[in-house]
Amino acid sequence: MTVQAEPLGRRFVGRVVLVTGASGGQGACEARLFAAEGATVMIADVQVELGQALADELVEVGLKAEFVELDVTDEDRWIEVVAQIEAEHGRLDVLVNNAGVGDGRGIVDQGLRGWDRLLGINLWGPVVGMRTCAPLMAKSGGGSIINISSVAGMTGYDHAAYTASKWGLRGVTKTAALEYADDNIRVNSVHPGTIVTPMIAVVPDEVVQNYVRINPNRRTGVPEEIAWTVLHLGSDESTFTTGAEITVDGGFIGGALNRALELAVLAAKVEKS
Repeated sequence: MTVQAEPLGRRFVGRVVLVTGASGGQGACEARLFAAEGATVMIADVQVELGQALADELVEVGLKAEFVELDVTDEDRWIEVVAQIEAEHGRLDVLVNNAGVGDGRGIVDQGLRGWDRLLGINLWGPVVGMRTCAPLMAKSGGGSIINISSVAGMTGYDHAAYTASKWGLRGVTKTAALEYADDNIRVNSVHPGTIVTPMIAVVPDEVVQNYVRINPNRRTGVPEEIAWTVLHLGSDESTFTTGAEITVDGGFIGGALNRALELAVLAAKVEKS
């Protein structure tokens, strides 16, 4: 399924947006949408060839984009990237902490090294991004930080380290919203459901199909459906929204339990007949 929507205008002309994990999947979709709305988009990722290719693609059609190599767990590199943005553009208006990984392991199967890796990328990465970017955003007059969490940060989920990182990011988002309010910086978290991106490859197909069966709208999502929410949170249309957690999951958190119960009752009736 492809979701198409016309941009509502050049809402981000003159603004600078940094998106991590932006070389592909959901992050690339977010970068494209911000660029289409007039932003200068800094595409940050460890995947150099893919990230540079995306930046070149956007520039070729007249949009503003630049690739910067960034490992989100490397605080020194964050400092260098922010210094580069300030030197080249003089401001930073939006930070999208999109970079994330998952490996599908539970408490028993996940070793300490795996915990360190997932928490480093999924939780420490956004934390160091916020603390590094916030001073420049404050100098720019304020801005918006959007942390990409997950429905795994809203409920129990059988991928232990991934779930811990996403719950942690949800909590840190609320703390950051308080801490940066005086600088006119808003901080919100977005909690996608099952979205068709390369990350879904770690999820067994039968799990995805079960998700579809119990999800109220009976399908998976696509990256555009997350990107439009992120764009809204980065814009002046959401200036009274901070410390919020927004699920974009087709009703999974709100209604999957009821749907699962309905299916169970139906299955029981069929079995009796």
